[in-house]
Amino acid sequence: MNLELYIHKLRIMKTLLNWIAIVFSITLFYGQDVNAGNQIALVLSNKSELPELNFPKSVNQFYSQHGFEYAWINRSVKNSLLQDAVLLLKDTGKRGLSSKDYHEQSLTPEILNTVADQTKYTDSKENAVTDIVMTDALITYINYLHFGKYNPFYSPSFIDANNIEGFKAAEVLYQALQKNDLQKTILDTQPGIQEYVDFQNYLNTIYSNGIKNREEEIKKVAINMERLRWMGVSSDAYLLVNIPAYSLDFVQKDKTLHYKVIVGKPSTPSPVLKSTVDYFTTAPDWKVPQNIFIKEMLPKIVKNSQYLEDHHYSLYDRSGKIIPVTSANLKQVYRNPYQYSIRQSSGCDNALGAVVFRFSNSYGVYLHDTSQKQLFEKTQRALSHGCIRVENAGDLAAQLLKYDGAEDEIPLMKSFMDRYERKDFVLKQPVPIKITYLTCLIKNGKAVFYNDIYNLDPVLENKFNFNN
Repeated sequence: MNLELYIHKLRIMKTLLNWIAIVFSITLFYGQDVNAGNQIALVLSNKSELPELNFPKSVNQFYSQHGFEYAWINRSVKNSLLQDAVLLLKDTGKRGLSSKDYHEQSLTPEILNTVADQTKYTDSKENAVTDIVMTDALITYINYLHFGKYNPFYSPSFIDANNIEGFKAAEVLYQALQKNDLQKTILDTQPGIQEYVDFQNYLNTIYSNGIKNREEEIKKVAINMERLRWMGVSSDAYLLVNIPAYSLDFVQKDKTLHYKVIVGKPSTPSPVLKSTVDYFTTAPDWKVPQNIFIKEMLPKIVKNSQYLEDHHYSLYDRSGKIIPVTSANLKQVYRNPYQYSIRQSSGCDNALGAVVFRFSNSYGVYLHDTSQKQLFEKTQRALSHGCIRVENAGDLAAQLLKYDGAEDEIPLMKSFMDRYERKDFVLKQPVPIKITYLTCLIKNGKAVFYNDIYNLDPVLENKFNFNN
C-alpha cells in the first residue's frame, strides 16, 4: 500500500475516533440523548409551529448564547426557576402590566403543570415550543418593565434589534439563569425613579388589601407607570417636568427643588420628550416661530404699524437682512409672510424673560423665564405655545451652576440677567431633562390626581385594553 495513502487513512480514522469520544463525553455529561436541544434549533428555524413571537431576534440571541439548550424544560434546571417564571407572569397586574401580553393561550396552567410533572426528559417538538414561548414571554416582560409597551421613542422592533444604552433583554434573562435569581434580576430592570417606586409600592398595597372597587384607580396608576418607563431615568440628577401638575423638579441625590411652570395650551401642547440641558443663556433674543408670527402677530401688525416697535420686534427677510417697518414693506409682508420673520430683542418685555435653558429636541421647545410672572398665580397654567415657562428661572440657573461645581459664577450670571446682557453658560455636567405627562402621583402614601389637560388618558387606557 502506498505510504502516503496509508497515513491519510490513519488520520481519517483518528478524526472519527475523536468525534465519537466527544459525543460519548457529552452524552455522559448531560445524562441525556445526544440530540437534546435539536428541537429548539429546528423549531426556531421553522416558526410555523410557534405562535407569533413578540421579540424573535432576542429569543434567537438568547438560545444562541444558551447553546440552543432547553432553558425551562430540562431536569438540570432547578424546578424552582420554572415556578419563579410562572409567578412573575402571574403577577403582571402588580407591576401595572396586562397578563394578555405574555402568551397566556400557549402557557396555560395545564401545559405548565404537564411540563413541571415530567419525570423523564424528552426532546419533543411540544416541549421545544413551550420552552421558546416561555422565553419570549419573559423577554417581553423584561422589555415592557424597562421600556414600557407603548414607548414613543423606541418601537418593539427597534428594541428587539438593538442594544439600547447597554440594555438587552436576552442578556438580562441569560444572566438571571446564571445567577439562579430570576425574580430579583428581572424586577431590577424597572425604573429606579422615586415616583415609579411610589407607584409600585402603592399597587402592592392595593393588591394586598383587595382590588375590588379600585379598578379605576389601578388603571390610572398603571398608565402613569407606563409613562415613567418611557423616560429611562438612570442618573442621580435630572430635571423632571410634569405637564398636568404644572411642575418642574430638579432632582439631585440629596435633595429635590420644586418650581412652578406654565405649559402648552391644549391647542399647542408641550411635547413628551427626553433630552439633556447643555447650557443656558442670559438675556436671549427671541426668534418668533413662523406659525406664531403668521397666525397671531401679523394681524396685529397690519392693524397697528407701531406693534413691532412697541414690543421691541425687528423685521427680517429670508437672508437675515433687517427690513424697515414702512407701510409699503408691511403690505409686502402681508402678501408673502413666509418670506419674512421677526425677532424680539432682549429686555424686560422679552417673551423669554432673562434666561433660557437649551436642550436638543425635534419640537423646537425649551425652558425659559417670562416677563408675565403674574401668570404663575393661576391654578390652571396651560397657557403657552408649547415651551415651558419657569417661575424663579434665575434660581434654577443658579442651582444648575452650583450642581456643576461653578458656584462662583452665580454672581456673574445674576449681573448679566439684571443688565439684560447676553452670555452663554455651558455646563460641564449636562443635566438630563424629562418632560412627561403624569395625571397621578403618590404623595405621602395617597394618590393625587391631576387634570388630564390634553385628554391623553383615554387613549392610553384603550391601548392597554383593561376591560377585555
